[in-house]
Amino acid sequence: MSDSQPLKRTPLFDEHVAAGGKIVPFAGFEMPVQYTGIREEHTAVRTRAGLFDVSHMGEIFIRGPRALEFVQRVSCNDHGKMAVGRAQYTGLMYPEGTFVDDMLVHKMADDEYLLVVNAANTDKDFAYLAGVAAGQEGVEVVNESDRWAQLALQGPVALDVLQQLASTDLSEIRYYRFTWGEVLGRRALIARTGYTGEDGFEVYVAPEDAPPIWRAMLEEGASRGVMPAGLGARDTLRLEAGMALYGNDIDETTTPLEAGLDWIVKLSKGDFIGRDVIELQAEQGVERKLVGFEMVDRGIARHGYPVLLDAGDAEPSGTVTSGTLSPTLDKAIGMAYVPAPAAGIGNEIIIDIRGKMRRARIVQLPFYSRKKKKTTV
Repeated sequence: MSDSQPLKRTPLFDEHVAAGGKIVPFAGFEMPVQYTGIREEHTAVRTRAGLFDVSHMGEIFIRGPRALEFVQRVSCNDHGKMAVGRAQYTGLMYPEGTFVDDMLVHKMADDEYLLVVNAANTDKDFAYLAGVAAGQEGVEVVNESDRWAQLALQGPVALDVLQQLASTDLSEIRYYRFTWGEVLGRRALIARTGYTGEDGFEVYVAPEDAPPIWRAMLEEGASRGVMPAGLGARDTLRLEAGMALYGNDIDETTTPLEAGLDWIVKLSKGDFIGRDVIELQAEQGVERKLVGFEMVDRGIARHGYPVLLDAGDAEPSGTVTSGTLSPTLDKAIGMAYVPAPAAGIGNEIIIDIRGKMRRARIVQLPFYSRKKKKTTV
């Protein structure tokens, strides 16, 4: 950010300061990276629940009689059969078949879709979408990010805690579904989505309603061990769950097939931006793949570290995109791009950790999957 573009603050900034949050610059905002500590906050989400401020995320609405046609055009997933109240993960595509961004598409109505995009990309995404829509009738692109705050309550007790504050029966909201309701008597969009690998909810409210709801969630959850969680825990949680981070694991140079996100690409739906490139990759195969790895030797691989196929190689063959010491698994894990022929599960790779060659083994993603409750029909 330049001096003429000061960092923004979410409506919950004062709550973070009051809770002792360590504030850092992130995506153009002043955000809490941690409160009591990343490991403690991470463990709280895995075993109880953590409360995140994700109000920095962008909310872009697509409206009009041709809204679906437009969303289908810019997205690689197929939203044609979505029911109102359904959300889908997808990629916003460049003509090169690469990511403008990854996003969640919510069907609000037959003529209205909400795109939730990454904070650092909101302005870029809006400009791109507006450019695609320029001159088209029947579609309107509106950036309403400043009209929304977003709280994410994630973890095994999230439903029980939030239910005490919500007017809606949350158990009726299935995974990747959403509904309108009230939280603490305030109108809210309540979505059963998240970025941690745990069950939980993302709650969208007016900015002025966010602080009292934040405090109420923490107060209601105090006896259950719920605590505020920052960006640090959010990153370790999503990495354990094998979820891609834009700017690290995916960006404007990567395609969904290279990133192992084949499941969000629906070539059968018809034409969309970048389809020809992705279809060719599907037919011919990709040259590189994003893989998960566990360290065999001591060391923690970090973003940007070189990856070699053999310790004697003169040049690296790939790059680490994300890496950390997993609090849940107590082992060093990460993701990296490697040549497709070397991407097999069980293969060993070499990671250059500050000049030291350290072995790692490619493993199946995700690193962690929560145990889902059994249900009866």
